[in-house]
Amino acid sequence: MFFSSLFKPQPYVAKQNPFKVDIHSHLLPGIDDGAQSLDESLRLIKQLYLLGYNKLITTPHIISDYYPNNREIITEKLHIVEKALKLEEIDISLEAGAEYYVDMHFLNSIEDDNLLTFKTHYVLFETDYMSKPIMLNEVICRLLQKGYIPVLAHPERYIYLHNNIEAYKELKALGVLFQINAKSLYDNSKKDCKIAKKLISLGLVDFIGSDVHRMRDIKRLEAFLKSRTCQKMIKSNNIRNNF
Repeated sequence: MFFSSLFKPQPYVAKQNPFKVDIHSHLLPGIDDGAQSLDESLRLIKQLYLLGYNKLITTPHIISDYYPNNREIITEKLHIVEKALKLEEIDISLEAGAEYYVDMHFLNSIEDDNLLTFKTHYVLFETDYMSKPIMLNEVICRLLQKGYIPVLAHPERYIYLHNNIEAYKELKALGVLFQINAKSLYDNSKKDCKIAKKLISLGLVDFIGSDVHRMRDIKRLEAFLKSRTCQKMIKSNNIRNNF
């Protein structure tokens, strides 16, 4: 088995990693702002394997104006990567969901019951960072009515929520689960980090995601896995990565 020499996580991190499943990453080559080649996909997946993950649910962007991905495109890329992993004897399970952007295309996909999910009915979605989408509550209600469980990707990033912690609680009350990014907790000086830690302290976090796009994200993920923040999150939140 060949492993990239660019970055080798310390073995004890893999042994102590409490999360065997990652639910947010961009590992399929050439279809969004994540891995751009099969070689890059394999390098990233190998490093996640070395960090102790045994299952990756990768989530390509679906944004109608920028990344018009669909089930067929994503599934084709998934099979290409799975075949390559088998050839290199990397013993890790790879599945594909999607990270949906809240827009009319997403709303229509909900109505058509044509969503890429993880664990059969969880749906990862994101919104504009600056402004709350007018249709956000409608999207959430339609997801719930259709039997899906909405999971908001990186809630710590949304500037329109930053100054209103009650707005986070209102989303949770509607039935939205929160997935924070490990890499958001890398720089204590940034607002994203402060908000992520606030959500952790309030026990509002349901999933931790790597949101891996590049090798630098792996390094930040390793730092998080070794941190006290990680330990605190596990103690004060019901983290569902391992289901």
